[in-house]
Amino acid sequence: MRTRIRISLSLILILFLTLGSTLTVYAQDPDPVVRITQVDNSNFPNVTVYVSATNAAGEPVGIDPSTIQIFENGQVMQLVDVQGGGDVASQESSIPVTTMLVMDISGSMDKNDKLAGAKEAAKSYVSQMRPGDQAGLIAYDTNVYTVQPITADTAVITAAIDGLQTGSDTAMYNALMEAVKALETASGRKAIIVLTDGMDNQSSNTLETVIAGIGTSGLTISAIGFGDVAASGQAGLDEAGLKSLSEQAGGVYGYASSADVLKGLFQQQSRVLQSEYRLTYVSPSALRDGVNRNLTVALTGTPAVAEETYNPGGVLPEVSASSWPLFLMILVVLLVLLFLPGLIGGVSGALRNRKSSSGPGFGLGKQPQTAARGRIKLK
Repeated sequence: MRTRIRISLSLILILFLTLGSTLTVYAQDPDPVVRITQVDNSNFPNVTVYVSATNAAGEPVGIDPSTIQIFENGQVMQLVDVQGGGDVASQESSIPVTTMLVMDISGSMDKNDKLAGAKEAAKSYVSQMRPGDQAGLIAYDTNVYTVQPITADTAVITAAIDGLQTGSDTAMYNALMEAVKALETASGRKAIIVLTDGMDNQSSNTLETVIAGIGTSGLTISAIGFGDVAASGQAGLDEAGLKSLSEQAGGVYGYASSADVLKGLFQQQSRVLQSEYRLTYVSPSALRDGVNRNLTVALTGTPAVAEETYNPGGVLPEVSASSWPLFLMILVVLLVLLFLPGLIGGVSGALRNRKSSSGPGFGLGKQPQTAARGRIKLK
């Protein structure tokens, strides 16, 4: 009897500890920072929203997926699929990520072994890739170099990073445009991480053209500054521009004061991306009408809220099946109104031509008159 009691108490204790550890995962941060990192409407009206949850230090935190709510134009959506947010270490439930690493190899990166530190940081990011993840490498100085196209082979990417050498000036925005183009055909979660140590002084593109270039491709850009924020002119770091870039492109900005900090930032970026949630719902407005939709993500029981807009696309409005008769009728009326002036003008012109060709004595509805004068009537 006592043995049974001990066994029962042990089972209850194990169950309590298990539940307690689960609750700890979901409650480790009462006020997480929630961000909408990407919106994928390639399978519209199915809309997929990628969401990250981090603490104040930027580290990923676990949240109960059942507390996530998505609103489109103020209307709560019914989620049809929820994935991700699993334990990064065990790779459970995590979603694949495609990353383009954009590395500064300008001449200033040769000072104080900055390029060596950047290589180690980038390789540490690659070392944390999981099955299903992909990455590529673009380097830039005055020119832009696609060093390694997107691949899942971590050994190939690592070798490409090891081969980087410094060059001349800085054309960061041109490199970002190439990275955006390289990710256009990639599916799922995709991100760009750009490293720079100074001001852009060679690009034909700007922050604005990069943001416009992202368009509906649905990717994020996170920037890492590895330069001297106190320096002035071209030797300085444009932190304001990098922060604006990251904010507008859905990413985050980080500053590295040393090679160790830089490595930590790359590894943190990896953890955050791998812990994101992928949420899918069906939009109630199923037509690609080209009108922006407002998205809101909230966590019940917390003040955490994130807002974003997306556009379903569509140059011309789509027409539902039930609206085809009305659409065709309107189309016929428009065609009649378009060609009616020409038809009326053609008929009027024909009538005028007929009247003028009849000459004197010829009128509409009258028979031709014969000349009676000068004739002699024979008896």
